[in-house]
Amino acid sequence: MVSDTERSTRSAATRDRILVAAERLFAEHGLFAVSNRQVSEAAGQGNNAAVGYHFGTKTDLVRAIVTKHAGQIEELRAAALREIEGSTDVRDWVTCLVRPSTEHLAALGTPSWYARFNAQVLTDPTLRVLVYTEASGASPSLARLLSGLGSTVDDIPEDIRRARADMGRSLMVHMCAERELRLAGEGGPETIGWHDFGTDLIDAIVGIWTAPVTR
Repeated sequence: MVSDTERSTRSAATRDRILVAAERLFAEHGLFAVSNRQVSEAAGQGNNAAVGYHFGTKTDLVRAIVTKHAGQIEELRAAALREIEGSTDVRDWVTCLVRPSTEHLAALGTPSWYARFNAQVLTDPTLRVLVYTEASGASPSLARLLSGLGSTVDDIPEDIRRARADMGRSLMVHMCAERELRLAGEGGPETIGWHDFGTDLIDAIVGIWTAPVTR
């Protein structure tokens, strides 16, 4: 007879396999080109209803993937914020935005799929708002970071701040996805790792925020 502990362990292992398979498939093929059945098969589950049983809807599955990574990024971000407490330098705040994500991606090893998964989520308006609004609300460090960054650029008109925030987010998400793809051996050779790439990305986003306003 299977004990409750063993049953719980098996269930957790199945959930993990589903999350890994879904993240890879969503990253490679897009969120809505992949069915629950394909995820179940890729996770080695004979029961095609395994995804629905363990996670519910596809949105719930996407949310679970984000949550899986969010805790580790939150810890890195909180530690980075402690180092720059009270700073008025826009570069310090942008560094706290970029480094936790690139360090997390580096820790995942190669190949990884989370950056490309994030890019797929960003392209879907409904999931982007749902998932990342929830993520922002559940992240004390992200709220502090955005407030601190905003205080360094409060001389920029609000509509331009919003536009530059969108530019910075898109640059970060899509360039991380491109770098992940190249490190996996696709899309052309890559000669630098995540740390140097993070520095380049910080330079670019700081440039976006500090560019002159001409309208």
